[in-house]
Amino acid sequence: MRRRTRSREIALQFLYMHDLRDDAGEQLAAFLADETKDRQVRDFSMRLIEGVKTHREEIDALLKRVAKNWEIHRMATIDRNVLRMAIFEILYCDDIPANVSINEAIELGKRFSTQNSGAFINGILDRVSKDSNGTRAGSAAPTRS
Repeated sequence: MRRRTRSREIALQFLYMHDLRDDAGEQLAAFLADETKDRQVRDFSMRLIEGVKTHREEIDALLKRVAKNWEIHRMATIDRNVLRMAIFEILYCDDIPANVSINEAIELGKRFSTQNSGAFINGILDRVSKDSNGTRAGSAAPTRS
């Protein structure tokens, strides 16, 4: 499995846990240490987790705007967090092409959520991509070297 794919899986697991339990943030370092010994995987997972946490209000506002007829709290928890991660990547990670973020999010949804999640995630992220119109907010974290 590719490192960034594994990083996204780890970040999704943590964001899911954090969504269900507010105190999960205190356990981030231990969680990452338990999940992987690969520093690149750990660093990218941390970048995603911290980015989503830092920009959550903005991400959720955009999600609310593009997710017609859906309230964020009514979305499946996995889908909601897959979308948050992908939106963070689309808006803030200029080293990752938007289509890569979208494809990875679709695969995460298919793997960890419902059979309809891939299509749901694709539809939402397609609107996000069009809404952002190719502009990015800037890199929230330094790119890896």
